[in-house]
Amino acid sequence: MLIDTHTHLDDARFDNDRDAVLARAREAGIGTFITIGCDLATSHAAVSLADRYPFIYATIGVHPHEVKQIGDAWYDDLRRLAQHPKVVAYGEIGLDYHYNYSPPKLQRDRFREQVGVARELGLPIVIHTREAQDDTIKILREEKGSEVGGVFHCFSGDAWLAKDALDLGFFLSFSGVITFQNATMLRDIVKTVPMDRLLVETDCPYLTPAPHRGKRNEPVHVKLVAEKIAELKSSTEPMGMEEIGRITSQNARRAFKIP
Repeated sequence: MLIDTHTHLDDARFDNDRDAVLARAREAGIGTFITIGCDLATSHAAVSLADRYPFIYATIGVHPHEVKQIGDAWYDDLRRLAQHPKVVAYGEIGLDYHYNYSPPKLQRDRFREQVGVARELGLPIVIHTREAQDDTIKILREEKGSEVGGVFHCFSGDAWLAKDALDLGFFLSFSGVITFQNATMLRDIVKTVPMDRLLVETDCPYLTPAPHRGKRNEPVHVKLVAEKIAELKSSTEPMGMEEIGRITSQNARRAFKIP
């Protein structure tokens, strides 16, 4: 069974049919889901969902877009949330210079702080990086992010970022982006990533894979990501969906310490 390692199941777009969405995915062979905190409210929501469903796990943290909102008591509240037994990672955190919804210097300062909190809590880190790969790697090195490791989620960087992330001990997670027509470079990178460092995700409700682009993404579509990875990896040696599912699920359990 597959593990969707990055979802936003608290999103309002699932409010009317969340149970049906989860049932569809589980019937299709997706057995476990990790839902992601992006600020204080969504971190609480992620933990609440993990409490409600035995097959959902949660992360907590503040996305680079939202770090300008961090208040005095946020880190204390996040530390309390981290004590929940189904919190498996800290994130998504990182840098996003594409939109700069939070000022770049503040993003860097808050990223450093949050890597420190993750190390204090002993939690792996879920990294978001967009058009900021040099600073992302620099901060992870300086703040000893490799001590807890984690995952570069929705990997969309170049081969140099892939090498640096792997050298730091991180996993690379791929989403429906690898099915997009213009993602040739990313598909080439997938072929080079060691099998024991690969994860799959949807980032739902975003980044719906082909042939469903334009519609709301759901965890069931993580199968399309896994199928594309199987196809790409088979260019060097035969590899089926069953093997991709087994290996990426083992990797996810190792990355997030899921039983």
